[in-house]
Amino acid sequence: MSNIRINLRGDVREFPSGVTGLEVAQSIGAGLAKAACAVSVNGEIRDLRLPISEDCDLSVLTFDDAEGKHAYWHSTSHIMAQAIQHLYPQTLFTIGPAVENGFYYDVDCDVTFTPEILEKIEDEMRKIIKEDLPIERFVLEREDALARMASNPYKVELISDLPDEAEISFYSQGDFTDLCVGPHVMSTGRIGAVKLLNVTGAYWRADANNKMLQRIYGISFPKASQLNEYLERLEEARKRDHRRLGRELGLFALMDEGPGFPFFLPKGMVLRNTLIDYWREVHKRYGYVEISTPIILNQELWHRSGHWDHYKDNMYTTVIDGEDYAVKPMNCPGGMLVYKLQPHSYRELPLRVAELGLVHRHELSGALHGLFRVRCFTQDDAHIFMTRDQMKEEIQNVVKLFDEVYDLFGLPYKIELSTMPDDHMGEIEDWQFAEQTLKEAITDMGKSYEINEGDGAFYGPKLDFHLEDSLGRTWQCGTVQLDFQMPERFELEYVGDDGEKHRPVMIHRVVLGSIERFIGVITEHFAGAFPTWLSPVQVMVIPISEKHAGYAEEVLRKLDAEGIRAEVDSRNEKMGYKIREAQLQKIPYMLVVGDKEAESGTVSIRSRRDGDEGQLPLGDFISRIREEIDSRTR
Repeated sequence: MSNIRINLRGDVREFPSGVTGLEVAQSIGAGLAKAACAVSVNGEIRDLRLPISEDCDLSVLTFDDAEGKHAYWHSTSHIMAQAIQHLYPQTLFTIGPAVENGFYYDVDCDVTFTPEILEKIEDEMRKIIKEDLPIERFVLEREDALARMASNPYKVELISDLPDEAEISFYSQGDFTDLCVGPHVMSTGRIGAVKLLNVTGAYWRADANNKMLQRIYGISFPKASQLNEYLERLEEARKRDHRRLGRELGLFALMDEGPGFPFFLPKGMVLRNTLIDYWREVHKRYGYVEISTPIILNQELWHRSGHWDHYKDNMYTTVIDGEDYAVKPMNCPGGMLVYKLQPHSYRELPLRVAELGLVHRHELSGALHGLFRVRCFTQDDAHIFMTRDQMKEEIQNVVKLFDEVYDLFGLPYKIELSTMPDDHMGEIEDWQFAEQTLKEAITDMGKSYEINEGDGAFYGPKLDFHLEDSLGRTWQCGTVQLDFQMPERFELEYVGDDGEKHRPVMIHRVVLGSIERFIGVITEHFAGAFPTWLSPVQVMVIPISEKHAGYAEEVLRKLDAEGIRAEVDSRNEKMGYKIREAQLQKIPYMLVVGDKEAESGTVSIRSRRDGDEGQLPLGDFISRIREEIDSRTR
């Protein structure tokens, strides 16, 4: 038998052809073999059981790797299905994939899976894990596969939809067998602690015309301590849920009369406008001008931009004077029309044009989620028109702006480069040049990135900025997209230093992503306790009794004159109750005023962060909070 050479992250070793990933892991060490979930062979994720017959680069993937987690969680979904089969044999199973945080399985069962039933399923899962059943892979021809799954119409449909050349693989553990491509861990005993989280409804194949199934979500970890930490973070996330905080803090409302169309309330508008004021300030410093373009434009424009061919299912349309129009899902085409209004010289470039544009996109009702997924939102857009030799510097200028904004909110990030999708416009050479330029711009700044293959916009590659909040969760907000296609489609031009007309290159970019979604993100990031500069109410003045209301109003007037957002709680309630109410509203400062304060012109300060801070002359407090607001201290 011939040998093959396997590169183990710089350590090249020879193995017999046909060696499995598990055997390679065992040759490195028993601990690694026990922890192994899958292998990466020349970048392809494979099952530990599969033979390797070619020279390759190989990495053993454990739970610490994203792909390893995927195999681990996918295996746990099969254990859950096996447990359900033991308890409710009439259940029909559909699909059970791993997802970003755990796994789910969609099942067709007459039994409603209540929390009590989930506990029973968990107990059965633990028995299956304790049995340490080997997980085995086998392949069947199409006819045999259909016969094997004949009693399950969902599996029959999945097999029937596979391409003729597809290998049809199954995985078995004990008395349970499932149609699956894998990869999976070696046995059920490799799974540690498990928890089933919740049940939702899901249409088969996400089609509302199909049957509603029950989707059971779960999570698993090698150690119980890891599961406990995750559940604690989950509980903290529930407390920070922006939908609940938005309601309790009077920021915004979501109503049945407009699913996906949020209502912003007075305090929410203060927060929103303060955020926009900062956005305008920072964009002015970075050399942007601001425009506003119409919400509705005729359908011909959307054909010209390419959106009608690539995005029409997400667009709302209407008819005006017998002509077809569309509500804009993006601001870009309007920005193209503004650029075309007058001739441009190379001396004007780069031209940075920003727009806070209200856009509408048709999202499925099941996908709507608070401010995170809505049907109308304000995109903090900008389009930068430039020459080819300005591309790298402009990308870097955008990233510098991003750094300033994200640092202000304490949101570190990771960058993802999304490359050319199958459904794209333009020449491959332009795409390759654009992707290379994005890579060089980022690496020259000392920043790293990950590749997201094939997930670029239809008109160009992009850099996505995934922000990490205080709970370690990530949110995709900022994006930088290079575009050679729109300038071509709209025949944009500038006169170069040679006196000839040339086609500009364009950057599409957003920093917040959308005003609404970013408000949702920072609401959860700060748990509703916004920095003083951003808080809708910065100071609550609390008179000890009714006779101190006059001095409280005087304090309010002086705060208001200094541009400090303040209110007076003059209700006939006990002091403790008023203080508690202000704390629940996450107000940064409470100023308690009584006889001593009125006589001396002072205020007694209680801060959200430090509690009782004693007395201070009102003027000194105003100077202090004014400094905190102006410096935008976190």
